[in-house]
Amino acid sequence: MPDAITAEGLVKKYGEVAALDGMELAVPEGTVLGLLGPNGAGKTTTVRILTTLLRPDAGHATVAGFDVVRDAARLRAHIGVSGQYAAVDDHLTGAENLEMVGRLYHLGAGHSRRRARALLERFDLTEAADRPVQGYSGGMRRRLDLAGALVAAPPVLFLDEPTTGLDPRARIGLWDVIAELVAEGTTVLLTTQYLEEADRLADRIAVVDHGRVIALGTADELKHQVGGERVELSLADAAGLEDAARTLAPLAAGDLRIDAAALQVTIPVADGVAALTRALGRLAAERITVRDAGLRRPTLDDVFLSLTGHQADEKTEESVR
Repeated sequence: MPDAITAEGLVKKYGEVAALDGMELAVPEGTVLGLLGPNGAGKTTTVRILTTLLRPDAGHATVAGFDVVRDAARLRAHIGVSGQYAAVDDHLTGAENLEMVGRLYHLGAGHSRRRARALLERFDLTEAADRPVQGYSGGMRRRLDLAGALVAAPPVLFLDEPTTGLDPRARIGLWDVIAELVAEGTTVLLTTQYLEEADRLADRIAVVDHGRVIALGTADELKHQVGGERVELSLADAAGLEDAARTLAPLAAGDLRIDAAALQVTIPVADGVAALTRALGRLAAERITVRDAGLRRPTLDDVFLSLTGHQADEKTEESVR
């Protein structure tokens, strides 16, 4: 399967700060690549270069067979982009927004109008089609923005944190639409800080830090790198956290983690249920009260923490673009 997106040794600097430092990517046609990384890792800078909005200082990239620098003008007709903020005109109606995009793509008035109506129906916006966008909810604006990225039926779609700020119901609705697009053959590069989003949508995930890819694989492959199961224990009060950590340390098959805010201790283990039973027995012997206990597999959050040194922050934006 040929690659719809390639990046080789991309470098982009802002003064002394390297936003990208040798970024390497390859996204096969008809698949989803999720870019995960902490704020300032270079995710948005990568998208801006691949969508011709920025020129790299070094390196080479192609999208849909076009060089992102040399063929920038021709490439733009073959991609769709939906950014962190809905790029819609508040004073136009939903239909007028999409028709305007169609005309910018030189689709002609009639084709633009038909395409707009079809997309409004697909994104459940038909009833609001002739209302000014300034009255739309956040979820409606986000759906309209994604519809705008699809007006020209591009083979490659870039989604830069597309569900940031949406409520859970609206987010799941957008996930369904993205999954449908991929099933129809669209290639998607998705940046996100919602780990559940990457787990659900991405065929492969690239973890990015300091402007380069530090891990690449399917969600299961990345979780396997972190290790086996985790015993997760919630305590009744903060006073017992340190004692619990000391008591459980001999059972840990890796680094034990304490979450003081959640009154939680998490330890990687090699033998699952048996380790959970031993952990509860040791805590009971030390008279440490456990409020809740469980056994779980590694999550993408564990992967993120293991690879970057901290958990993903879902509330802030990248500090380096």
